[in-house]
Amino acid sequence: MRVHCPGALAALAVLGATLAGPALADNKAEKRDMELVGYHDLQGRSAYQPVIHRQGGRWIAYVGHHGDKLLNKLNGKIEDNGTSILDVTDPHRPRYLAHIPGEPGKAEGGGAQMARVCDGAALPRADKAKTYLLRTLGNQAQEIWDVSDPAKPALLTTVVGGLKGTHKNWWECDTGIAYLVVGLPEWRTRRMTQVWDLGDPAKPVFIRDFGLPGQQPGASGPVPADLHGMISTGQKGNRIYFGYGTNREGVLQIVDRKKLLEGPKEPTVENLLYPQLGRLDLPPTNGAHTTLPLLRMPLAEFAKDAVGAVRDFVMIVDEQIRNECQETRQRVWIADVTDEARPFNVLNFNVPEASGGFCSRGGRFGAHASNENQPPMYAKRLVFVAWFNAGVRAIDIRDPYHPVEVGHYIPALTGKTDKRCVKPPEGKERCKVAIQTNNVEVDDRGYIYIVDRANSGMHILQLIGNARKIAKF
Repeated sequence: MRVHCPGALAALAVLGATLAGPALADNKAEKRDMELVGYHDLQGRSAYQPVIHRQGGRWIAYVGHHGDKLLNKLNGKIEDNGTSILDVTDPHRPRYLAHIPGEPGKAEGGGAQMARVCDGAALPRADKAKTYLLRTLGNQAQEIWDVSDPAKPALLTTVVGGLKGTHKNWWECDTGIAYLVVGLPEWRTRRMTQVWDLGDPAKPVFIRDFGLPGQQPGASGPVPADLHGMISTGQKGNRIYFGYGTNREGVLQIVDRKKLLEGPKEPTVENLLYPQLGRLDLPPTNGAHTTLPLLRMPLAEFAKDAVGAVRDFVMIVDEQIRNECQETRQRVWIADVTDEARPFNVLNFNVPEASGGFCSRGGRFGAHASNENQPPMYAKRLVFVAWFNAGVRAIDIRDPYHPVEVGHYIPALTGKTDKRCVKPPEGKERCKVAIQTNNVEVDDRGYIYIVDRANSGMHILQLIGNARKIAKF
């Protein structure tokens, strides 16, 4: 569908409400300085991670899903949720190309939630004519698919299987080094790190296992929180920022990449600590879902100071887990990591509950994840954070000590939006249909992609008004 103007958007909302029935008659998107460009229902599949990749002359979206079993309209078959592949070259008309089935199971117990994509032309030893998808197979394996023709994906190899957990990987396309979130049976945690050389995706080469001391085989005492994911600055930046914990016992770990790759591999306490440069422990009731580096940030306030005009930060985003505010609010933290050995938190960002009565809307209300791609128009200026029933929030980070929300978009409910339930200590279970904006990503053109955990599909957005003026288009 093509959306040209606010009038068309309003008409679209009315049409959607009419088609969905009386329950959605008064339903509409809530927005400020962000508008809808295009939409796809993703076959009604619960969505986690969108990755937008420029592939030849096209833009392709790879979307990981939570577990379920639904109809694939392309082939008429009922398939376990896995990976959706869409052509978003024209963001007004997303076109569904393929669905790769995932692990059988429901929600976190199945699907194929995570995806990363690299071109063979960028990888050091790959077929230069091909494009490769690294994805999780539920909780049991990490796979590589040949997606050179995104409409005809083909399994290339299984990197590692027999796992008890997976999650949000990172793949350096220029070096081929991949940091995989895995759960090895002999390790004490459900999720830790395996490092692989996927420079030739057809021939994976294992490098090492890694985690926090206490997670390794044979350790004793309390087990640190599971790994959630990491972001590497690559060979040039020589840093990896690991995030542990989802909604509790969060840890930001700063690691020297070269020492991780070349240091001693046996998972002793000493060897696990060898590449660590710094560590920040969050409050016990908050996790570290996404750890986004914001490095060499110029600070206008201190431009005339002899020291401190440029500093390094990491944005730490927690994940809300329980519905209807039945746990500590998960939000955004900004840590100053200029002195890597002594990182410290300088502030937090929150969406006020009263601004939308979010605790009573149903579902989760709180932070989940930020965009990870940082194209020039947004780098060091704007970050986008998925906030479940509060949609996506656009945050001005030009002054990391005073981040300011400058826009938001909360999608309208659709006919496929699922309910979310809570069971109070006393009383019977109650359920509400609620938007659950799960993850967000941006492409190099500046379009913003949000996907929904409660089956509401993928919305493609753009900035308008004052928010757009902050970006450098």
